Amino acid sequence: MRPSHQIASGRAVLAAEVSGSGAIGSGDPVIFLHANICDRRMWRDQLDAIGAGHQSIACRAIAYDRRGFGETRAEAEEHSAVDDLMAVLDATTEGRPAILVGCSQGGRIAIDATLRYPASVRGLVLISPTVTGSPEPVLPPGIAALLAQQKDAEAAGDLDRVNAVKARLWLDGPLAPEGRVTGAARRLFLAMNGIALRAPPAGPDSDTTPDAFRRLGEIAVPALVLCGEHDFPHIRDRGRQAAALMPQGSHQVLPGTAHVPSLERPAEVTALIAGFIARLSA
Repeated sequence: MRPSHQIASGRAVLAAEVSGSGAIGSGDPVIFLHANICDRRMWRDQLDAIGAGHQSIACRAIAYDRRGFGETRAEAEEHSAVDDLMAVLDATTEGRPAILVGCSQGGRIAIDATLRYPASVRGLVLISPTVTGSPEPVLPPGIAALLAQQKDAEAAGDLDRVNAVKARLWLDGPLAPEGRVTGAARRLFLAMNGIALRAPPAGPDSDTTPDAFRRLGEIAVPALVLCGEHDFPHIRDRGRQAAALMPQGSHQVLPGTAHVPSLERPAEVTALIAGFIARLSA
């Protein structure tokens, strides 16, 4: 059983867990940041494997639930997602720079934190990252129609339908067949996003870096950008562009996956993250 932690940040108590020999106090820290459609459980396979020394790397793997997700408790207040991340780093890394692994909005927070606190970050793994200030997408008609279905379900207050449409868009992929992903991965997605949809408002995030896309060239640490082949076309394009703009960026497409490949291909994603960590250590 992994050690659990309750980390205070403002009026929130962030639920976190740590995996690794000795947990706090040993191994290079690796912080996992979840997508807006999930919680820290999207990383459970990676947390187990990286913390257990996958490929003989010595790491302390940390994942936490952001405000409005999973087991974190928060009162509505203006807050900073980057400051929440720094509270997690302060509580779990003993001042050592961390490798940040972020998916979607988790990737956006990782990028913003790296731009604001470069000395606290030694590497980035970004999966389908959001980057503020990136070009506005042009959506194919089929995807626009699915997003309209989601908007109609939201207006009707039909959260189960919203959840189903989001699974269609983000888990299956907007241009892939509906129900492409089945079994435990789909059940976990619906459970995680169901909690997020029903969570009380957490308050506005005050610290989005509006020009992050333009400033990607300032990120000097090694960065691996991963994108699923079934993800939104504009997200795939943005991932390629982000990797090209970062001086030490690299890019890889994950076949047969969409926006959350850690659920679909956990062993493959773990191996890529572990390989990246091993190269940094070398």
